[in-house]
Amino acid sequence: MELAKAAKVTKEERVTYEYAIEHDELWESALGLVSTTSFPAIVGTADMMLKSAGVTLVGYEKVGSGQCTAIVRGGISDVRIAVQAGIQTAEQFGELLSSTIIPRPLGNLEMIFPIGSYLSQLAQSSGYSRLSNQAVGLLETRGFPAMVGAADAMLKAADVQLAAYETIGAGLCTAIIRGTVANVAMAVEAGMHEAERIGELNAVMVIPRPLEDLELTLPVASCWLEKPQPVVRMPIQLQEKVAEPSLVRLPDFAELGIPEKETLTIDLD
Repeated sequence: MELAKAAKVTKEERVTYEYAIEHDELWESALGLVSTTSFPAIVGTADMMLKSAGVTLVGYEKVGSGQCTAIVRGGISDVRIAVQAGIQTAEQFGELLSSTIIPRPLGNLEMIFPIGSYLSQLAQSSGYSRLSNQAVGLLETRGFPAMVGAADAMLKAADVQLAAYETIGAGLCTAIIRGTVANVAMAVEAGMHEAERIGELNAVMVIPRPLEDLELTLPVASCWLEKPQPVVRMPIQLQEKVAEPSLVRLPDFAELGIPEKETLTIDLD
């Protein structure tokens, strides 16, 4: 029985690997995962991973207690480079938790992860964000009051907009602002002082030029989304049809008592 089961599994694996070899994109791809204990840290880590190699940001997984994981996908060599850059970035923040690389993942494994194309479809269906293509500032506190106070200070200190906020458990809350690089940097500095005054400041991050993949994974409040408006059919003003002039029948000579032919005699004398 065990031998039969082993033979069956071996056959299924062989078929799966033969299918993967025929599809070079699946066979040569890899998944890279880097985990941190802070949302600003994971966004900064993901940004560095995207900019260091040709990978796609699949999305984030937040499993509670402040643990966040960035998942990238691409060629095996690109993923290795991206993960190494992500590790170095997370270590600079002092937030690195764990990391791994999974070469040649089977299709069934990827089903449990957020899919990049699905996120793109959601972004397109939700509408275009007016805050796109602007610098991103993230300020994370431990405790909601400190986050609200820091957000208020940031909005009052510079010309920035509060895009959204994110919670990842363990009392960690992140305010996300958008604006020019100078304004975001100024606002984050003001928010740091206010967060420390009210409660506990956990992490901050400023991303000057976020890539499109990163844009799609950042939360944006619905008020900043421009949804396409349906085309309004304008009423067509039809001109009233002008009646064609009717032909008037003229009476003939007989009706007027005039002979059709009449000899006119003219005396020239």
